[in-house]
Amino acid sequence: MTELSVCIGSSCHLKGAYNVLQTFQQLIEEYHLHECLVFKASFCYKQCGQEGVSVSLNRTAYRLQPAEARTFFLERVLPALEQKR
Repeated sequence: MTELSVCIGSSCHLKGAYNVLQTFQQLIEEYHLHECLVFKASFCYKQCGQEGVSVSLNRTAYRLQPAEARTFFLERVLPALEQKR
């Protein structure tokens, strides 16, 4: 099963983690992905000094700005789901 998580620690929260969470939740609803995607919020990935919000997709760490969340989901998450099917 594909795993997606967003850091909600202090630094990521200040950098827009809530917006990333909201975007991902909307897309999960839109694409009806509840059965094939484990989505959760997590605490610190120890990358606080870097730009953007920490996101993990199948245990691979990424950093993204909230405005990039939709593109990230479409270009990274959906293909990862297709590979698992």
